[in-house]
Amino acid sequence: MILTDEQFQRYKKHIILPEIGESGQIKLRNSKVFIVGAGGLGIPVCCYLTAMGVGRLAIIDDDVIELGNLQRQILYNVNSIGRPKVEVLKENLTSLNPDVEIIAINERLTEKNIYNLISDYDIIVDCSDNFSTKYLTNDACVRLNKPVVIGGVNRFEGQVYVVVPGIGYCLRCIFDEVPDEKHNDDGIVGAIPGIIGALQALEVIKIILDIGATSKDEILIFDGLKTSLRKVHVPKNPECPLCNTTTLANKD
Repeated sequence: MILTDEQFQRYKKHIILPEIGESGQIKLRNSKVFIVGAGGLGIPVCCYLTAMGVGRLAIIDDDVIELGNLQRQILYNVNSIGRPKVEVLKENLTSLNPDVEIIAINERLTEKNIYNLISDYDIIVDCSDNFSTKYLTNDACVRLNKPVVIGGVNRFEGQVYVVVPGIGYCLRCIFDEVPDEKHNDDGIVGAIPGIIGALQALEVIKIILDIGATSKDEILIFDGLKTSLRKVHVPKNPECPLCNTTTLANKD
């Protein structure tokens, strides 16, 4: 596969980077990414991956747009209220870059459909707004041996988790059970999902191109009030009920 003249012009700021080049841009074009959630995190992830030329993006979300979403979900507007998020997002992303195949899935992700839905994708990005979905995605990706980039936001803070099965930690290395959701609606500053979503997109690009250092053994924590980004080392738990070698072997 070679790039057309139009694609070369579109991606020339990538191509002049020695870490990417034309071969790296072709890798992006051949990659397939599955995104869970079309909200505050999902929008910047989708925008950057689409603009950067990832070949296929699938987005799953069963929500419709509400007025309260517009404070942070910046691709939607008042004329979008009441429409399915994935439908509107697909329209906007296709306008941004027609080269990218956008698959909109207007469903809820469940234990029954997740394995079939994500099996054909290279990398999964969890942009959901609840722990139950994040753990569902984490568990399926570990079992299918797929990297997953997970984002979380609350108030003025955000976190990015990169789970690479067989190498680093998974969510169940941190907490065996799904954490309490009681603090899941404490409010959010609109810019925070944009920052965290951009970091998630960057981690995806680094995994696809195998460049730089991914945060597979760390959690990135952004504090918006202090404008600080710190890393917390998270060791792989040898007794993790999901990702330790013995557990995985018993599941085969």
